[in-house]
Amino acid sequence: MLSGIVHIDSTYNNTRVAITDMQGNMMAWATGGKLGFKGSRKSTAYVAQMIAGDAAKKAMTTYGLREVEVEVKGPGNGRESAVRGIAAAGLEITTLRDVTPLPHNGCRPPKRRRV
Repeated sequence: MLSGIVHIDSTYNNTRVAITDMQGNMMAWATGGKLGFKGSRKSTAYVAQMIAGDAAKKAMTTYGLREVEVEVKGPGNGRESAVRGIAAAGLEITTLRDVTPLPHNGCRPPKRRRV
């Protein structure tokens, strides 16, 4: 049974999904732009689910991937949707980790928008 790691990087503007083997070698990847979405549509939860499903199906057919560990990074809209898309594609999720980098009070954040 082949296993791998799914890296979900969800920003406010886009969602990136990369599937690697346990050593970190790339098996499949997908982004909103790769699937033909442009602009603000890339940041929606629906597109994140499609991205994850597309990458999962490619890894399953090409490499015979069956079970994955999921690492989620970032504050974007596509976090939970991408995990749902991976499960819907037929991959068994063994672990789910949040690897969002948290500052120990490092850089000053950008000023708040006043709209």
